Amino acid sequence: MLDANIKDQLKSYLEKVTQSIEIVAYLDDGEKAQELQQLLQDIASLSERISYEERRGAAAGDARTPSFDIKRANSDVKVTFAGIPMGHEFTSLVLALLQVGGHPVKLENDTIEQVKALDGVFSFEVYMSLSCQNCPEVVQSINAMATLNPNVQIVTIDGALYQDEVEKRQIMAVPTIYLNGEVFGQGRMGVEEILAKLDTGASSRAAEKLNQKDVFDMLIVGGGPAGAAAAIYAARKGIRTGVLAERFGGQVLDTMSIENFVSVTETEGPKFATALEQHVRAYDVDIMNLQRAEALVPTGNGFEVRTQSGATLRAKSVVLATGARWRNVDVPGEQQYKNKGVAYCPHCDGPLFKGKRVAVIGGGNSGVEAAIDLAGIVSHVTLLEFGAQLRADEVLQRKLRSLPNVTVHVNAQTTEISGDGQKVTGLAYLERTSGEKHHLELEGVFVQIGLVPNTEFLKGTVALSKHGEIEVDAKGQTSVPGVFAAGDVTTVPFKQIVIAVGEGAKASLGAFDYLIRSSVEQEEDAKAAPVVA
Repeated sequence: MLDANIKDQLKSYLEKVTQSIEIVAYLDDGEKAQELQQLLQDIASLSERISYEERRGAAAGDARTPSFDIKRANSDVKVTFAGIPMGHEFTSLVLALLQVGGHPVKLENDTIEQVKALDGVFSFEVYMSLSCQNCPEVVQSINAMATLNPNVQIVTIDGALYQDEVEKRQIMAVPTIYLNGEVFGQGRMGVEEILAKLDTGASSRAAEKLNQKDVFDMLIVGGGPAGAAAAIYAARKGIRTGVLAERFGGQVLDTMSIENFVSVTETEGPKFATALEQHVRAYDVDIMNLQRAEALVPTGNGFEVRTQSGATLRAKSVVLATGARWRNVDVPGEQQYKNKGVAYCPHCDGPLFKGKRVAVIGGGNSGVEAAIDLAGIVSHVTLLEFGAQLRADEVLQRKLRSLPNVTVHVNAQTTEISGDGQKVTGLAYLERTSGEKHHLELEGVFVQIGLVPNTEFLKGTVALSKHGEIEVDAKGQTSVPGVFAAGDVTTVPFKQIVIAVGEGAKASLGAFDYLIRSSVEQEEDAKAAPVVA
């Protein structure tokens, strides 16, 4: 199951295990059970601290098969995987082995204590797909919580393997998280976000801490590539720097593959986001995560940034790097069936539509790439493009045209996404040249029509373009002196990671130049002020 190279690497990791681990496998006679058996036997052979046991038939009880527990010997600590955690989840498996085996969990001390203090029984079920780049953070976060507090239990379930459960629970997006049998959340979540939902007082306590912070020389709003670059350049100047982020990493966290960042041949979005955060944390930067900016208020001697949690931060200069989000198609049914057949990430949610019919809305690179990926999983893909022709690169269009289970409609305006009240059942579109109306029967709709800048909270504060982007000059300066902006949220063309990083550095340098000049002007004003005898 594991090749020699991976075995060698895993063996070196398992040397960090300090407490005995018991792996208990629940198997049937299926092919997947045989694969899982081989994987677990390989793992157990790599460390004397790991024991392996199999249970079948009546001995397996009501456990899902195939599945397995990783248990800490002589304790109640365990995590469970229902499936074969390879692909993106192999890291989750390795971390689970290490953490159950006593290796320290890498979280802030306050967060660890908050997890340990949770009172009650928290039984999580996490439905994931092995191709989902967002799922591992949820799995790893709850696994870590389970190793810190035996009251937290988790079963990670491969939705593609347990299709019957997915159908029964009508799960059409991953990760989907159940807590004690009820839907707890969907989408990417870290430990802090999960705790914030479990501990209702966490938000107000966090706001109180933010209110007590001193004035920042430079406050960066946004934690994507632009925000990270701005923070690094500011911190290197030796000034008091803060980053306020709704989720550090930003849209990069939702990016499957990055192959055009200069000097990095290929990487994945979440891995790149982790590297960004590690680089920023190497400097003296105050990162305030899971905080959404709600208002920017000039005060005469600086700025206030007010958050949705009720906190107020003060700064002498501000760099806005709030990025963008997926654009909605804005037709009836889209919001009603979001995560119930309407999806935005083909890599994450595609496996849940195996053998089904889906549509992709959008004929740019993202839309065509989505259609190509989905064609290898679903029974049929219909791609709908509003314009007269596809806008994707020719190499992608050639690949698309070669696929037998893809139909392309141009001049197609989506008018409605329909369903049965529980899930998507169809899509209506208008043929713009003839005015003819059409209806497609299908089970999934993937929206891939571009981005919307996150600037709603800035209306009336800084000048915005007709598309809602922040207008900036060559230095990243906005219409408000002392406020700079960078990345996908601005009018700078070509929304690319490498461009966002450069623009973040430029805006930070522009803001630093502003701070220097404004301090000199203040000193000159002070000297010119008349002396009162």
